[in-house]
Amino acid sequence: MRIEKAERLKKLPPYLFAKIDKAKREAQNEGRDIIDLGVGDPDQPTPSHIVDKLHQAAGEPANQHYALDQGMRDLRVAIASWYRKRFNVELDADKEILPLIGSKEGLAHLPLALINPNDVVLIPEPCYPPYRSATIFAGGRPKYLPLLEEKGFLPQLDKINFRILAKAKLLFLNYPNNPTAAVAESDFFARAVKFARKNKILIAQDAAYSEITFDNYTAPSILQIKGAKDLAVEFHSLSKTYNMTGWRVGWVCGNRDIIAHLTQLKSNIDSGIFQAIQVAAICALNTGPKHLDSLRKLYQDRRDVLCAGLNSLGWKVDKPRATFYVWARLPKKYSDSIKFARLLLDKANVIATPGVGFGPSGNNYIRFALTVPRERLEQASAKIKEII
Repeated sequence: MRIEKAERLKKLPPYLFAKIDKAKREAQNEGRDIIDLGVGDPDQPTPSHIVDKLHQAAGEPANQHYALDQGMRDLRVAIASWYRKRFNVELDADKEILPLIGSKEGLAHLPLALINPNDVVLIPEPCYPPYRSATIFAGGRPKYLPLLEEKGFLPQLDKINFRILAKAKLLFLNYPNNPTAAVAESDFFARAVKFARKNKILIAQDAAYSEITFDNYTAPSILQIKGAKDLAVEFHSLSKTYNMTGWRVGWVCGNRDIIAHLTQLKSNIDSGIFQAIQVAAICALNTGPKHLDSLRKLYQDRRDVLCAGLNSLGWKVDKPRATFYVWARLPKKYSDSIKFARLLLDKANVIATPGVGFGPSGNNYIRFALTVPRERLEQASAKIKEII
């Protein structure tokens, strides 16, 4: 019997990172020494005090049952406290915060909670792929807003056709941005909130990289903008901040109605985060500044090494002010990011992510992840030098 996939799956391109991982495994099976600058998975371990807290909490019978849909109140209180200290934003722990099984899960489920068939969702691109796939799963219509280098990789909200705006219900934002590593200042968020209020559009701001910043830059929160909580939510994750990608823990906060709708949806889909992980997440949020200072220093050093290495090849690559990615325009004689990424893998044993995988506006770019030691970044630059 032939089993057909659902039409909604047929509308999706192959998931970018799954394809990259498959290519990596095939190359490694051939015995090749692969330098993986593809998927953004930190190479540093989770801080030991967080691991110890998980170990302790996992052994407690009280933590071995179904978790509450809203998560532990102690975790929500810890998130509210972190937000107050970090952004000077007050959040109601009971109505304005929802823990998530990683921010990706919440981002992917949000359109199911808010979008009706044929509602338009505004998606800046290149973008993190789940914004697009989640919209399609919900029956919504993605409207892509190209992010252009000459505009600082910020969406041109004032250029959107009024007919599109009339049907638009949700706008995704993501700053600091993946894949471009661009940053947004508070004045951009203020304009976005004003735009959304005027056009009766909701905002979902993905701030997963808010703490990975360099050169004394501090990322703002959209919730710092007056009136933002009337229409916006912000997503955060412990994955990059505390090297907890495999733990799957994050949260969304902001507008209480959006939080309530997403909570209702999730209560019909999952049973919450393993409570011991929630206990460990509280421990992470209470970690002092030393860890993050060290992490930023590590990635800034790697950024400088890779950018210097690529620029030494005659490749013009700007240093990002945030995230652990370098978004580089292809060298002049190349115009296809997939072919260029394949060249890097086949001839230099370097995995990088083709920009077109994040959207058509990324076709002239390649993304490098700074998730290997500086020595491997130096090796990558040397290997690339041999082929371009």
